[in-house]
Amino acid sequence: MQGKDWFIAANGQHQICKSAREWELLRDNYRLYRFLTEVEDVLKNVEDESTQLPEIRMLVRRLIINSYWVQSQSLEPDPKTGLSVLLLYNELGFPLTVQTVTFAPGTTSNIHNHGTWGVVAILKGQEKNTFWRRSSHPDFPDKLEKVGEINLSPGDIVSFTPETIHQVESIGDKPTVTFNIYGETNPKQRFEFDVINHIAKKF
Repeated sequence: MQGKDWFIAANGQHQICKSAREWELLRDNYRLYRFLTEVEDVLKNVEDESTQLPEIRMLVRRLIINSYWVQSQSLEPDPKTGLSVLLLYNELGFPLTVQTVTFAPGTTSNIHNHGTWGVVAILKGQEKNTFWRRSSHPDFPDKLEKVGEINLSPGDIVSFTPETIHQVESIGDKPTVTFNIYGETNPKQRFEFDVINHIAKKF
């Protein structure tokens, strides 16, 4: 069964998006280098890269469907942190981050944004995404309120804007493996959030 495509807005609201049929995405010899070139072409001369998320989601789904190599690239979760990251492509000056991430069951991330757009595909396991937004409290500008959550399974793809605030948890009894692609991070706009003390600090 084909997974769903999700979009998470800056205010934490989430919606299911139309996705291409898998049979329309089948390609011979579709490899990572071709995917990266096509993503670069999509982003060329675009002022707001987040407007291209539907096209990037389609390209990610095409890659996952056609590339067994990408599906097989992951590390065992680190026994201390419960998390491992495998960078799939690294070239000086290349503006995108492309990686797989493995979470041990029960591992939960901090609450954070990315300071850039992102598209994440679930390859194995299950993941709960919880979404937050800044409240309008006059005394605590970094106070958050929970907006909602979704559970993601293999084949699901989630995309978000630079301002989207979320938290990720690996659920179930098996590690969660995801394929992640991000734009160029603005470090001044990337934060982790303390919901107890209503503080945002640089990630």
